[in-house]
Amino acid sequence: MLAGTCATASDQPTAGSTARRPRVATINSIYRLRSHAYHIAGRFIHGYTRNGFHHQPPFDLVRMWNHQQPANDLGPGVCKTHNIELTKTIPEALGAGKGLDVDAVLLIIEHGDYPSNERGQVLYPRYEFFEQIVEVFKKAGRSVPVFVDKHLSYDHRLAAKMVATAKEMKFGLMAGSSLPVTWRRPEIEPPLGTKFEEAVVCFGFDRGTVEIYLFHALEVLQCMLERRAGGETGVKSVQFLQGDAVWKAGDEGRWSWRLLNAALSRCPSHNTGPVRENVLQPQAVLVEYQDGTRGAALNLIEQTSEFAIGAKVADRVEPVSSCFYLPAPPGARFFDPLTWNIEKFFTTGTPPYPVERTLLTSTMTDLAMQSLHEGSKVISNPALGIKYTAPGDSGFFRGPYIDAG
Repeated sequence: MLAGTCATASDQPTAGSTARRPRVATINSIYRLRSHAYHIAGRFIHGYTRNGFHHQPPFDLVRMWNHQQPANDLGPGVCKTHNIELTKTIPEALGAGKGLDVDAVLLIIEHGDYPSNERGQVLYPRYEFFEQIVEVFKKAGRSVPVFVDKHLSYDHRLAAKMVATAKEMKFGLMAGSSLPVTWRRPEIEPPLGTKFEEAVVCFGFDRGTVEIYLFHALEVLQCMLERRAGGETGVKSVQFLQGDAVWKAGDEGRWSWRLLNAALSRCPSHNTGPVRENVLQPQAVLVEYQDGTRGAALNLIEQTSEFAIGAKVADRVEPVSSCFYLPAPPGARFFDPLTWNIEKFFTTGTPPYPVERTLLTSTMTDLAMQSLHEGSKVISNPALGIKYTAPGDSGFFRGPYIDAG
């Protein structure tokens, strides 16, 4: 097996084979019911549904480290039941003392008790724990693929450092959430080179911690607009709006009411009545791309509880639109497609979609929060100038999201 990669298909054990299965370590903030670690690492343990049937990942999750141990901590019990070593440090989880003896690493730092900064961003220590993983790689003289759940960091500068480190050390780095790969209703996959002019994402989630769901909305926007003609050439500016300023921007044509209505029409939870009457405190992030393409993400919590998109394509009369469907907890089966794509990454060492996408959405989220903190100031920053090529296949799940009968 090559350093910096996990097992290929030919490395997988066959009937009667004594070849060992690839080993995975998971570094978590917390392992409790409905936490991201519970859903992602748990799928490596228990399996999940793929095309309507049970799928068991061909990996062994061998070690777990949890930063916090709340009263409802499930980590010790799960580890004991499934013969997983529960370690006291991150280096131990990767095999410190024996050298690096795992083939891939999950870094799942979401949920738990962490402070927030003056912008309202939760200070999840993804970067700090990533650095500890990298130190193990340096001491071992080799590296393995690392998956980082959700955005790389609340701070776009730290996120850029993570990507730069992975490139310098030549190991695969994948990040992001379930939204780009969950089911779409209808199942649309715009061809690369689609002549997008504008897109509007609607969503409706708790405004208590703005960035948590804003990041998801920007991932929906980005996984569609990155397929536009010319590819991803970067973002010029972002701006956060609240209250009547959101409606005013729509009336002025800074975002499209028509595209918003197209997106809302795809949402099963779409509320009756006018949006302006229902939504008491709208929020929006306006995105202007370097090539002139426009995007917007609107949090309309009283109007919908789904994520959906409406987009304008040149020379097409009707908008294209789709709901990015998220099956409800406790199963939260939108983690099935994410885990499947992580498996593909761990198998090949190459992310199925570029980490630059998550770097861009992480940066947009951070600077949108700066805009909010600075009274809806338009924020331009060279860090937004991220260029990359979108994958030919978005990797989203098609077909059923329930088990076969």
